[in-house]
Amino acid sequence: MTTERIERQAPRAARLDDPDRRRAHRRRLRRTDLLAILCWTSVAAAIALLLASGGVRDLSSPGAMVTALGIVAGLVGTDLILIMLVLAARIPFIDRTVGQDVAMALHRRLGKPALYLLLGHGVLLIVGYAITDGSSVIAETVSLMSGGDLLLALLGTVLLVLVVVTSVVAVRRRFPYEAWHAIHLLSYVAVLVAVPHQLSTGQVLAEGGFERGYWIALYVLAFGSIAWFRFLVPLVRTLRHRIRVVAVEPIAPGVSSIHLRGRDLRRLGAHGGQYAIWRFWSAGTWWHAHPISFSAVPSDEGARITVRELGAGTGRLARLQPGTPVSIEGPYGIFTSFARTAPRLAIITAGIGITPARALLEHSDVAPGEATVLLRGTDHSQAYLWDEMETLAHRNGSRLYTMLGRRPNGIDTWMSAESISRGVTIESVFPQLLESDLYVCGPSVWTDLVVRDARAAGLPEQQIHVERFDW
Repeated sequence: MTTERIERQAPRAARLDDPDRRRAHRRRLRRTDLLAILCWTSVAAAIALLLASGGVRDLSSPGAMVTALGIVAGLVGTDLILIMLVLAARIPFIDRTVGQDVAMALHRRLGKPALYLLLGHGVLLIVGYAITDGSSVIAETVSLMSGGDLLLALLGTVLLVLVVVTSVVAVRRRFPYEAWHAIHLLSYVAVLVAVPHQLSTGQVLAEGGFERGYWIALYVLAFGSIAWFRFLVPLVRTLRHRIRVVAVEPIAPGVSSIHLRGRDLRRLGAHGGQYAIWRFWSAGTWWHAHPISFSAVPSDEGARITVRELGAGTGRLARLQPGTPVSIEGPYGIFTSFARTAPRLAIITAGIGITPARALLEHSDVAPGEATVLLRGTDHSQAYLWDEMETLAHRNGSRLYTMLGRRPNGIDTWMSAESISRGVTIESVFPQLLESDLYVCGPSVWTDLVVRDARAAGLPEQQIHVERFDW
């Protein structure tokens, strides 16, 4: 399929005037505030329901007070774990509000506090019971561990420790994605194996009343969302659209475009700049799902993704055969024109980060001179899809610049050494930066440097949009 054909078939986003953008932005802000309120309310409700049920009525002795603190720590920790599951469920409302990258960043930040609270829950209860019974901590621990339910709770805590430790960036990067993902799935098991303990002896679900209904509802929401949005919806979409690989087109060393065909692909509702989770059902790839952006907006029957070889998993994608069935989860992300709030559009992209940027520019209905694009690469071998970006920019009257060359040693910058020597800045590339929405996509460290300069130039946070390629 030629580029020209893809461009003629591509749907374009409806043009939004400034009042429309402001209204859309206000709606997103309200939804963001609502999500934050719901998260804090769930924690407050857990504690309030415990107090209302008389779960900590006895504070007359040191042992009782320590035990009460342990109960509260367990409640809040469990609540945070369930919130984490909801954030990871890829619920469309959350995705459209903050995007999956922001949701998963919050998911990761909640991991350590939740784990510390659950560890504190166990320690405080043991110490509290030991003080009350007048026994040693070791004796109390042995006594409590004699119950099968508490052994399951201990197993769940150990699994959570494993998940949190492997999620630390420095540790996570030592694992292949497949191994890390398999370990991370243990978080579901960790939460489930603790339920018998809560039902039988814990203060969370042991007694009837409103608090029992609340916790059951929260468990149903968390695991129901995972089952519905992570498994059932992708299965239905895969069966409905029947996507197959049409061809694999090498476009540079280690970079290939995968052309796909399916039924009624416009019903996916994909916007330029979004990505999906793809699983290719061949012998060497079926066990590995890949988050990959659309490099062209899907038509009714065709779609395209462009992949750079970053390891053994993505390397096998270049050898896919025509006819290979494909599963899809998504599309996801708010790296789209619908997130715009300003009258102008600025795009900076590096390396394979050009894929969502190319689809974004294709899908954006911009007036001549409204958009400015900067393509960044170390050398000409990284000029992936630059010819297509030039075609799109020429068609809609956008300004397009390229910047080649290595970054200078000893300077934290996203620009080339030559550009630095010529006095180039982000403001000189984008003279009307403060009137623009800035979309940045590329390697994580490089992206952070671009965002740093944009913030230093005074660009408001809501006008900065980032698509990250780390996991």
